[in-house]
Amino acid sequence: MMISVVIPTYNREQPLRETLADTIRQNYQNFEVLVIDQTHTHESETQIYLEELANGKKIRWFRVDWANLPAARNYAVRRAFGEIILFLDDDVQLPDGFLAAHAANYLAKPDVGCVAGRVFDRMKLGDSRGDLTIDFLPPEAMDAGIAWYFIDLVHTVKPQQVLSARGCNMSFRSSVFTEHGLSFDERFAGSAVREESDFCLKLRSTGMKIWYDPNACLVHLGEESGGCHDVSTRSIEYQITFYHNHFLMGLKNLTAFQCLRFFAKLFDCHVLGNPPCYKGRSPIKIITRFAFYLLGFISALMTLIKSLWNDGQIYTLEDKKTE
Repeated sequence: MMISVVIPTYNREQPLRETLADTIRQNYQNFEVLVIDQTHTHESETQIYLEELANGKKIRWFRVDWANLPAARNYAVRRAFGEIILFLDDDVQLPDGFLAAHAANYLAKPDVGCVAGRVFDRMKLGDSRGDLTIDFLPPEAMDAGIAWYFIDLVHTVKPQQVLSARGCNMSFRSSVFTEHGLSFDERFAGSAVREESDFCLKLRSTGMKIWYDPNACLVHLGEESGGCHDVSTRSIEYQITFYHNHFLMGLKNLTAFQCLRFFAKLFDCHVLGNPPCYKGRSPIKIITRFAFYLLGFISALMTLIKSLWNDGQIYTLEDKKTE
């Protein structure tokens, strides 16, 4: 099976070069690498490296003049040739056999439409749970109303069906896009948090499963600059879009009861700061986060209202006009 490896990138330099080097030296026999480059101007070392790879036919390098992670994924899907489309972040480290591990699941399980790989997240492995291992996720991890606080693809060590994948390490059968017409929602703005969760919830309509394989593992560096982190986590914009994206995912995909449970858990964790978020719980911080929570909800409602005449796929529509 041919694999199309898609790497959207934005304002990354050395981590991007290292990610590409790891990808290109994979020993899988049949794959291509698509780099969707949203960076306006690279450092000279990165620019030269990308030109050499593109000229040597080791990557397909696409430069775009906008920055939107879901749109970059859609852009790549329309140009990919593989039977499997594998999405990576631009700051990951890949072990030998990574591509083969993803492919093996599709060969062995015809009903699998998505493979969620394990992520050795540098930041999350360094927290107080760094020594934790989980065999099987709890039943709550398959409950769409509250799953997002129980899906742990960092510490889980057994293969199993899951509800969602991590955007830095997930693959799909190309038929998910070509035959079922699914696409990533470009209205997930800012850090694009929950855009992959939204897509995975839509995948349920196809009847295909999402299968977690801990052997399809990588290290996610979580660089503090570049990528989605160029939207400062301390900024008002980041805070509002963070909640906007959570509310948008829920309102689009969940029942009224599931939404109530999800929004309550979002409030308990991210506003009040209770586990597993462990945020500061001073009255001022809680009030401030609550204000962002309300603004995010209003923003998500406005997004849905605009959807009556604009489905938000602005970049995809513009791209299709030029095809």
